[in-house]
Amino acid sequence: MAIMNTRQAIQSAMDIEMSRDPKVFVIGEDVSRNGCSFGQFNGLPDKFGDKRVVNAPLSEAAITGVGMGAAAYGLRPVVNHDFIDFLGCCFDEILNQIAKLRWMMGGQMIVPLTLNIFCGGGGGSASQHSQSLEVFFTHMPGIKVVMPSNPADSKGLLASAIRDDNPVMIIHNRGLIGMEREVPEGEYLVPIGKAEVAREGSDVTVVSYSRTLNYCLEAADDLAKEGIAVEVVDLRSLVPLDKESIFKSLEKTSRLVIAHEAVGNSGFGAEIAAVVAEEAMDLLDAPIRRVTAPFTHIPYNREMERAMYPDREKIASAIKSIL
Repeated sequence: MAIMNTRQAIQSAMDIEMSRDPKVFVIGEDVSRNGCSFGQFNGLPDKFGDKRVVNAPLSEAAITGVGMGAAAYGLRPVVNHDFIDFLGCCFDEILNQIAKLRWMMGGQMIVPLTLNIFCGGGGGSASQHSQSLEVFFTHMPGIKVVMPSNPADSKGLLASAIRDDNPVMIIHNRGLIGMEREVPEGEYLVPIGKAEVAREGSDVTVVSYSRTLNYCLEAADDLAKEGIAVEVVDLRSLVPLDKESIFKSLEKTSRLVIAHEAVGNSGFGAEIAAVVAEEAMDLLDAPIRRVTAPFTHIPYNREMERAMYPDREKIASAIKSIL
């Protein structure tokens, strides 16, 4: 184990996977000049050269289209976009090509493409560089969507995504780029489609992912001082969704709070609530509560922006409301 931040964890996964498999390469804006906006590819150009760390022009559609073609040809591209906000510029490539290609070919080919994406606010970057739009892509059959909450999962999920024969979108929250935690050294894989119980408890289940998961853990620490035992489930993978881990937790607690950074209106929390209502309603002894951002644009002002997002106090209040 070694102490790494998320940036270093991504670098480690890329270094290992590119060394292990010559078919792996990365393409994106400024990937070889600045390691991208968050420095997550620093060091790779010196080791692997510009044929495998490919600087691309400012065109999300071109970058993603090249990745799609390379994956169809048999390579394993990592297509990097530092802001999920601009995936609208390559929405057709993702929705109508990447997500559907293996299906339309009758399963006779693989599409081993990784979309390495960053989302989230907190930096005063205003409404066009701060959104959490994961639900746009969880609505697309054919693409797996994973969202790590810590550096170890960023490394392990990225490595698993690269090795997967299907398109995988891994969405890192840029607010976690400097988070430091213990991360396994060497090859490390986190299974796609498997949630993790980040904290065990018996009174209420809190389901979350990405940066908000850490606020849930803080809220659980606070409530433990009041004798409230909160179980925190880290989804890690949105598609496929590990429903069984959620149901297993509810068998113990019978109460559910869902928290995420994206707006609540049609957010992924609504999907979780619907699945529980349809398949596990008998396990509940209280209404489901969601803690999300309000249905509005993200302000430039940092204090206003901070007030939008779920935090430990809002999550703790939601937990208390159903006990």
